[in-house]
Amino acid sequence: MKTTALSENSAILAPLALALVNQPRATLQELATAIGISKTTLYRFCPTRELLVKRLLDQSLRTLDDALDEALIDEGPVLEALRRLNAKHLEHREFTLFLTYYWNEVDKPVEETAAWEPKVDAFFLRGQQEGVFRIDFSAATLTELWLGTLIALIDGERRGRIPRAALAQLAEQALLHGVIRKD
Repeated sequence: MKTTALSENSAILAPLALALVNQPRATLQELATAIGISKTTLYRFCPTRELLVKRLLDQSLRTLDDALDEALIDEGPVLEALRRLNAKHLEHREFTLFLTYYWNEVDKPVEETAAWEPKVDAFFLRGQQEGVFRIDFSAATLTELWLGTLIALIDGERRGRIPRAALAQLAEQALLHGVIRKD
């Protein structure tokens, strides 16, 4: 890969995000090896670990904000919107994991980084108003349940406990139906 292509192509950031989650104490040399590039290429792309983490945090926040917008959760039937929301976030599982593990290093105020929360809350409120989601939990609670479920499933897949192919269906089923046995 050419260095100029690397700096213009954020695709390298997803494998780096996952490598940092899997090897949190890895050196830049070890990270370069883990994603199949040379140490020199990685150093040109990001000369310090601190800069790499910052760049990954910024990219993760941007990517997941974009995924939320692309899910079009204000459009169409609520359950279809939920499926799109899950699918878009699963497409970027590396960034979700990175934010989960490195959230404490975000240097922006929480209100600024969590701008997506009101959008997802509004989505769950719409679902409640349309009679799709239960109303004994607040919309904010449903947002937290959705996010926690998604993060746990993505991490379980990363650790080899859950097959990747089942993630979207598991996320939907766990959120909508819980784990109670239905006879």
